[in-house]
Amino acid sequence: MHSFLNKAAIASVALLIVTGCAGKSGYGSMSGGGASAEVISELKNQVGDTIFYEFDSSALTVEAKTVLDRQADFMKKYSDISVEVEGHCDERGPADYNLALGERRANVASKYIQSMGVDAVRLSTQSYGKERPAVEGHDEAAWSANRRAVTVIKGGDMSSESSENGENS
Repeated sequence: MHSFLNKAAIASVALLIVTGCAGKSGYGSMSGGGASAEVISELKNQVGDTIFYEFDSSALTVEAKTVLDRQADFMKKYSDISVEVEGHCDERGPADYNLALGERRANVASKYIQSMGVDAVRLSTQSYGKERPAVEGHDEAAWSANRRAVTVIKGGDMSSESSENGENS
């Protein structure tokens, strides 16, 4: 009987560990770092957490700048959050080249947000190169979806909205 109870207890603990880890961030997902689900959803669904790039480029498109403008406004609205900008590439090209290109993409997006008045200490960057595709595939549709930068909330207290002036904006 004790053996059965021990096995049941071990299985229960294992299940808790697995389900507890299921909510951890994955490829390009919004981990939150203390942000409420509503704030994460706002960034992802209303502001936009992803911008896209042309082939072999880190230049911002007009559409990308529009999304980054909204991200900067979002960060001003929630002045306690910090984010990481992840740079990604499509599957073509060597891994080391794509890591460097992903880094350039993340840096360009981060610098643009900073130019809109967000303090640099609130932004970090990370390149994943071609290692974390958003879409599997070997055609232009997949490649264009994978040439991106994703802004992920990494920390901050989202218990109330705030701005750098202490007012909602």
